[in-house]
Amino acid sequence: MDIGLGLFYYTLIVLLAVILTAATCLASYLVTRNRTYACAFAGFLFYFFDVALVFQDDFLMQRAAELSSTPFFIGSPVASIVIGGGTLVSFWLAICEYIKEQRLAMRLVPGAAFVAGSVAVLLFVEPGSLQMFLFYSMRALLLYWMLAYIAVNYIGTRDDVKRLRMRRHRVLYVALWVLVTLVLMENVVFLLVVDPQLAGSSPLPFFPERNFAENLLVLCCAFAACTSAWKNLSLRRTEPPTQGGQSLETFIDQNLVPYGAARQLSKREAEVLRLVLLGKDNQNIATAMHLAPSTVKVHMHHILQKAERSNRKELIQDFWEFS
Repeated sequence: MDIGLGLFYYTLIVLLAVILTAATCLASYLVTRNRTYACAFAGFLFYFFDVALVFQDDFLMQRAAELSSTPFFIGSPVASIVIGGGTLVSFWLAICEYIKEQRLAMRLVPGAAFVAGSVAVLLFVEPGSLQMFLFYSMRALLLYWMLAYIAVNYIGTRDDVKRLRMRRHRVLYVALWVLVTLVLMENVVFLLVVDPQLAGSSPLPFFPERNFAENLLVLCCAFAACTSAWKNLSLRRTEPPTQGGQSLETFIDQNLVPYGAARQLSKREAEVLRLVLLGKDNQNIATAMHLAPSTVKVHMHHILQKAERSNRKELIQDFWEFS
């Protein structure tokens, strides 16, 4: 298969994967009202247009005359800053939502620094390979900052529940460090090492602004986001699903420990809550735990008090929102 045609279909696959992930995150947000999914939706939607921008430059603009002189130019710098910045800021806000970072400065400054740095490169660095390298490496720099901030936040927190929730994503976290490094290395190779005159005798089959490692990084995040979103969409109901089977029980068990710690539930209260989440009424709970119904009522009263909820429905919704 021709390399150009292969890149054409590769780009379509990336676009399809990203927009499907955006739609899944949006659906999960509409069901759960968890703003992490809303921010993730915005991030994947922005990245869809970011890939489409490269797609435009690679396949639709037909800039043969420009490529004959040099491949090192930034096709749409303003659009790249707006769309790339929108992608990164949206993902940063998703992180802030997840780790409960509420400080306005911490939410806004990274994005502002990205825009300022990108504009400074365009204004003060001579056009060419170095300018393009610095311009697109601003993304990697912001991603490194995000990952470093997560590490500092994890080490510095005294909240055991928060640390437990963050620890669940340790495999993804390590993968992101590796992939961001690959993004930077790919920029070095194609923007600093490749001979600019290569385009004159043997044209590159793609613009150097395309970064395959960055595509892989976003697809890795897309897989994690889809897994989480689909789990929420399949298990979350206004009323608890009672036929969820082993997958439901596993999900509840994974989230019950951090939820119980956050609400300061005793071990016995957590056991009662688990059966509540499985759709059991007080009588069934009493039978399953070999307790008197009046004892179960007392436990339920304490659970509702600690969770600051007035009834079972609100308690169940609180659990799903936390998870």
